[in-house]
Amino acid sequence: MAGDRNGDLRAQLEHTLQGRVCLMGVGNPEYGDDAFGVHLAQGLLEAGVPYVIVAGNSPDRYLGTAADMEFDHLVFLDAVEFGAAPGSVVFLDSQQITARYPQISTHKISLGALANFVESNGVTKAWLLGVQPESLKEGQDLTPTVRRTLGVLLELLFHLRAREVTLC
Repeated sequence: MAGDRNGDLRAQLEHTLQGRVCLMGVGNPEYGDDAFGVHLAQGLLEAGVPYVIVAGNSPDRYLGTAADMEFDHLVFLDAVEFGAAPGSVVFLDSQQITARYPQISTHKISLGALANFVESNGVTKAWLLGVQPESLKEGQDLTPTVRRTLGVLLELLFHLRAREVTLC
């Protein structure tokens, strides 16, 4: 992640994620960098950030609970293929998620379908904070590249919380 891109991401998150926010870590911990979202969510929980869900490879199981709480925003944290250098970050709204990830998914339901469901309550906006994986090999841990991105995003999201951009 380049320094200026990190500043852009910080500004975008500060501007966008106002109000009550739920962060949902998605991914399969058994497949290398696919565990990114799960690790990020676990780190945020350990840091005391409220309304963080570790959904793993079944995010659909938690959407009803999240919808009932009528968050302003629900942010999926996930490793996604978007053709960038490993460790790069993308932040997408629901329309961009649906356009890029309509059907193909390592989850039971695509991110596009999940985003549409989230927004069907007319209250909550869906977002994706994704990282480009380097390796999805079974039995591996996060690659060093994605682990560095994880550390930067953990600090960034926690910092936003400390600056009273409420992540709850």
